[in-house]
Formats: sequence, structure tokens, C-alpha cells
Amino acid sequence: MAINIPGHATGDPREITGVHAGGPEAGRPQAGLAQSGPPHLRQRLELAVVLAATAVLYLWNLGASDWANAFYSAAAQAGSQDWNAWFFGSSDAANSITVDKPPASLWFMSLSVRLFGLSSWSILVPQALMGVATAWLLYLAVRRAAAPATGDTRLAHRAGLLAAVVLAITPVATLMFRFNNPDALLVLLMTAAGYATIRSIQDGRVRWLTLAGVFLGFGFLTKQLQVLLVLPGFAAAYALAAPGRIGRRLLHLAAAGGAMLVAAGWWLVAVELTPANLRPYIGGSQNNSILELTLGYNGLGRLTGEETGSVGGGNGWGIPGLLRMFNTEFGGQIAWLLPSVLLLAAGLLWVGRRAPRTDAVRASVMVWGSWVLVTGLVFSFMAGIIHPYYAVALAPGIAGLAGLGGVLLWQHRRQPVAALFLSAAVAAAAFMAFALLGTTSAYGPWLRWLVLTCGLAGAAGVLSGRYMPFRSVQRTTAVLAVAASLSGPLAFSLSTAAVAHSGAIVSAGPATSADSFRPGGPAAGGIGSPAGGARNGANGNGFGAHGNANGNANAKGNGNRPSGTGRQAGGMGGLLGATTPSSELVAALKSDASRYTWAAAVVGSNNAAGYQLATELPVMPVGGFNGTDPSPSLAQFQDLLRQGKVHYFIAGGTMRSTSGSDAPSQIAQWVAATFPAQTIGGTTVYALTG
Repeated sequence: MAINIPGHATGDPREITGVHAGGPEAGRPQAGLAQSGPPHLRQRLELAVVLAATAVLYLWNLGASDWANAFYSAAAQAGSQDWNAWFFGSSDAANSITVDKPPASLWFMSLSVRLFGLSSWSILVPQALMGVATAWLLYLAVRRAAAPATGDTRLAHRAGLLAAVVLAITPVATLMFRFNNPDALLVLLMTAAGYATIRSIQDGRVRWLTLAGVFLGFGFLTKQLQVLLVLPGFAAAYALAAPGRIGRRLLHLAAAGGAMLVAAGWWLVAVELTPANLRPYIGGSQNNSILELTLGYNGLGRLTGEETGSVGGGNGWGIPGLLRMFNTEFGGQIAWLLPSVLLLAAGLLWVGRRAPRTDAVRASVMVWGSWVLVTGLVFSFMAGIIHPYYAVALAPGIAGLAGLGGVLLWQHRRQPVAALFLSAAVAAAAFMAFALLGTTSAYGPWLRWLVLTCGLAGAAGVLSGRYMPFRSVQRTTAVLAVAASLSGPLAFSLSTAAVAHSGAIVSAGPATSADSFRPGGPAAGGIGSPAGGARNGANGNGFGAHGNANGNANAKGNGNRPSGTGRQAGGMGGLLGATTPSSELVAALKSDASRYTWAAAVVGSNNAAGYQLATELPVMPVGGFNGTDPSPSLAQFQDLLRQGKVHYFIAGGTMRSTSGSDAPSQIAQWVAATFPAQTIGGTTVYALTG
């Protein structure tokens, strides 16, 4: 590590003298430190192979997921038809209400649909490409930090490759880079900010730190306050490790903070300054306010559990606890290497304990390590809405530590402490894989026993490596260690890519047992534990399993694994699973559609999304995502009918909630009492005009 080159002050490859301070190699230049030069052709080819394999993993059979999360697919379709809908992130092209997130991720999908037409591929491919870009940026970040520490660009290259591979095959990353939730763009932007921060620490230039602020600002426009979880660690790493005096470093941080505020704030200001009658209602808020959405439903409410308008609450999201990331819902998504990378981080800090303040490796450990710790702890203890796929936010931090720590501690394996930490990390990965593979019968018992055996053998080999003079034995040890550590997540990732995933809430990997591996026990909770509610994704009772709240048998069966729609949880009818309308109903909605602003209205955004995607016509999602937003009010809806703007009202989707508006229920009841019902293709509808 960097302690081998104590004269190195900043980590900037241009400033490296390449001379040891002492020892048998003192005075001999280290050619491998010339990181600023281009990588060798072989390194480029190896990187290209890893990125190509990542692309195949994320693109293979992608169209099988159909609309994936139809809630966002419908918004992408709306944005492709209307620029106002694109800018605000509206659920429908007539701009009745927005999705309950800022629109940054929708911008990419909508532009893709506008360019290539509406299809599952045009919606999902941007996320897959974001996954490949994330792996590439992580490679660059880890390689850059490792180069001055290893004294060998080949080892730095391997550290970067290992990080990219770990990220690519993390099961929840495979899931979300094949899905159209905002998380794919959020992870890309946070990783880009991490790379820019590490680069700014190495060269001390404010432009890279400012760029990191811009990336974080656009991350805010993707998923709001979640992006701030990485901010403390990034700022601390720069303040402690960047070159220059402390005053200069603080000024640079202030400039980056200003850039972040501008990158995030311009859209918020535009929304706040636009009169309410000239823009859509802000979905997820109760007062048509983007600030309320930011600080409430998508902000502090996620921590406290007090999200007004949520249909969950109580223990519906699981009981918070330190071991939540290891329970049955989250463990298979992200926990495979979580204990291991914490051990690797500790080992790196110990080996580099005498390195100078500006040591690039210590700074990188702060960047990736704080990312994992802060995000992991917040996710573990938050009392509000949380789903297993949120864990994708941990993947770059875990992968960065795995690549950096695995290669650098291997380089120092003849030091007893380094060997001990590395050996413990390999053993921890083997035990985690053994436990997590035991939660499913998809692979048979042989795999978990093979992984455990190879992992323990690799750990023993690492620990005794100083006594193994033969290079072939050392290589075998390295292969065993890496294979044992990565076989489990690779198996889960391949299972994830092999099936389609659709609906509002999805999980990676094969079906698992709810009780086989719960280190936290009932107190740790979790969506799938007895403390956290029923787990339905593995047995076919997922969202919209075959009907909605009013008995319309047209909701899409998204939870049935044999049908190829992946793992899900819950059971809230059509509110969380998009409908698949009959051909008769589609024809009716398209009839005379040009005469109306909205072809139909229905309670809940997912209900509306199914009809909208089938017809490519605006469908009003009354009440927004949960059907609990006061948009529109009963009086506003009645006024729209007097203007002849809505053709049909489709029954179904209403749900009682302990908070939020009851306007959607009032509208549904008033329509049912005022207009005659008719059945079209098995669905109850009301014609709202003569």
C-alpha cells in the first residue's frame, strides 16, 4: 500500500517520484507507477471483455419484462408525447399529476421512447447501459486509487476489474439495471460523484470536486434526499486527504456544495414558480408542493415512518434493526460480501496506518467505506417505506472496497496482519454464501457446500501464504478465494436475469425460504419476516394477482414465478400491479379519443398505467400512485366532466388508508351513484358523457 512510498504526498500520478524511501529497492524507479499513461492493449481488452459481459448480463432477454414497472413506463410514454409532461415527470400526457419522484430518470426513458418508439426495449435499455457505465466508472475510480499504492499498473488494473465484476454480479444490481426504477440512474450518478471526488483528492483541483457536486445535484433530481447519504463521507475524505491547506480545502468544498445546490435547485425553483394551473399536480404530496414531497413523503417520512398518504405503515415495512440487511428479504440482494468488505477496509487502514495524510488509498476507503456504513445503517434503522431493491445503493461502495482491499491486501499477504484480514474476509464471504444459498432449493445443496469448502481452503491458503514459495500454489489460492467469494452472488444474478420482472416491487434471485436465514430473528424484521408481513412473491400472490379492489379480473399476475414475472411481495390489488385490459376495452377507449383530453380516469397510477400503455392515450390516475393524493378533488373532477374532458371512469383500485386524501374514494362513489355501469371485456366502466 501507500506506506511503501512515504514520500508520496498527494496520490497524483504526475507527482510520484517512483523511489522507495529505503530497503533493498531504494533508489530504483518503479515504472508501474506511471498511471497517467494509457493502459496496455491487454488491459484494454480485459476491461472490454468485462464490460461486454456486463452488457450481456443486463441486456439478455430484457424484453421479457414487458413494461417492468408500468408506473414509470407510462410516465415515459407520456413524456415522449408532450414536452411539459417530460419536464415535470407527469404520469399522463394531459398532465393531471406527476409521479412521486423528480423526473431525471424519466427524461432518459422518454427521450428513448421518442427516438425509438414505445416498447419494453426502448424503456429498459437505458438502464442497462447505465449499469455498464457504472461498472466502467467504478473501474476507473479503483484503478486510479490503487496505482500509486501498488507501484504496478497491472495490479491497479486488476483491482479495478475486480471492483467492476463485483458490482456487475451483485444480484440487486443485476435486477435494477434491468428494470426502470430511478435507482439505476441514482447509482450511476453517485458512482460518478465518487470517481470525481477521488480524482479531486488526488490532484487537488476544484473542478473535479465541483463536478462531483453536479452529479450529486442531479442525483437529487433522481431520487431526492437519498443521494445525500454519500455526501458526508465524500466531504470528509476531501477535507482530510486532499492536498493544500485546510482553508483552501474548505473553500473547494463550499464551491462543490454550491454546484450541487444549483444542479438540484434549478428544477425545484422552476416547479415552485410555475402557477399550479399551468403544471401538473405534484404526486406524493397532499398540498401540491414539491418541497412537501421532498421533505415529507420522500424525506423525513422515510426515516420516521410518517409518510402521509402511504398505504403501508406500522410494521408493513419490517421492524428496523441492525441486521436488517442480512434478513431474508435483503440478504440475497446485497449481503454476500458485506462483512468481508468491512474487514478489508479495516485491513487497508491498518496496513496504511503510517501513510501520509494525503494517501489515496485511505481516502478511497473513506469514500467507499462511509458510503457503505452510512447507507447501510440508515436503511437498517429507517421506519418508513423501504423495499429490498433499495439495497442497490450499497453495491458500488461494497464493490469498490472489494476490489481495492482484495488486491492490495493480497499484495501485502506476507505481512501477518494483512494476511489475517484478507483470510478473514474470504472466510466471511464463504460463510455468507453458505447461509444465503441455503435459503433456496434452486441450486441443490452441493453448491453451498462446494463454495464453503473452496472458501475455507482459500482462506487457509491466504493465511499461510508466506510459507508457500511456489507461484502456482499462490495462484490456486487466489482463484479459490475469488471463486468462492463470487459464486453465490453470480448464481443469484444469473437466476435474476433468467426471469422477467414486473410490478411495483421486485426482488433479485430465486425463490427463497422465509425462515432459513434470519440472523436478526423476528426483532430484526423485514418485509418477508413474520414481523414484517406476508411474503407473497415466491408463491404467486404478488401485486394484482388476478383482480383489483372491485373484483375486475383483469389485473396482471405479476407475482407468479412460473409465469416468468420474478419475485415480488405484497398484495394490494391493481394499485401496485398494472392492469392488462381486454381488446374490447382498448377499442372502446380509443373510440372518439380525439374528442377528449383523457380517454379514461381510474383510481391509482398503476391502474391507469396499464390502460395508458395499451392505448397510448392519456388516462387520468386519480389520487396518484397510492390513490391517496387529493388530485383531483371531487369538485374539480365534476368540473372536468362538465367540460367533456373525460370519456370513461374505470372501476377498481380504491383503497382505505389511515392518512392522505379521501377525494379518490369520493369520486369513485359519486361516479357509481351518478352514471350507469356497463361491462366491457369483463371490466366495469362508466361512460361519463352522453
